[in-house]
Amino acid sequence: MLLGIIPFCGLMAVGNFYKICYKIDKGIPAEVGEIFNFDDFVPYLIFQLYIFGSLILLFIPFGIFTFAISDDGIISGVIRGIAMVFLAFVYFAIVYVLLQAFYIPALITFKKITDIRTAWNISKIMTKGNLLSIFFFSIATAFLGELGIILCGIGILLTLPFINVSHYFAFKDGLTQIEHDELAEIGQKY
Repeated sequence: MLLGIIPFCGLMAVGNFYKICYKIDKGIPAEVGEIFNFDDFVPYLIFQLYIFGSLILLFIPFGIFTFAISDDGIISGVIRGIAMVFLAFVYFAIVYVLLQAFYIPALITFKKITDIRTAWNISKIMTKGNLLSIFFFSIATAFLGELGIILCGIGILLTLPFINVSHYFAFKDGLTQIEHDELAEIGQKY
């Protein structure tokens, strides 16, 4: 949680937490200082820059709609309707892309895949046929996270580690379903 305060270090801290969970799961002694390991900083930085750039590109049309809506005439109502339809499409597109990118942190952390495009392609293959399960899993963990916030913030100290550990086990399950040979074959042309 401490590294999450520093910009562009939140995903890296969670990835290091997954490494600690892996060591504890395998019975290997882990130290608390391992969460401050900056070995995977660059792939996580690139991944977060992709996310940041995508959000900036998505907000450009919202700025255009904001200036167009400032008039109170009939055209303003039509533009509001178009903006609402556009907002719905953008929302569903963001949810779909985030579900497709579910395994990228696990691939960076556990499989040491530093190329984001390769991680994206592998994550798309891993989530194929599992999008609904991942969606409901994400809703359930988000609901637990919201319960932690509702409990005056103190609950975050209990729910955030639980959420991260549940994500670790989801990543572990997803990575065991795909073999190393399949990971090596992705991107090769026959």
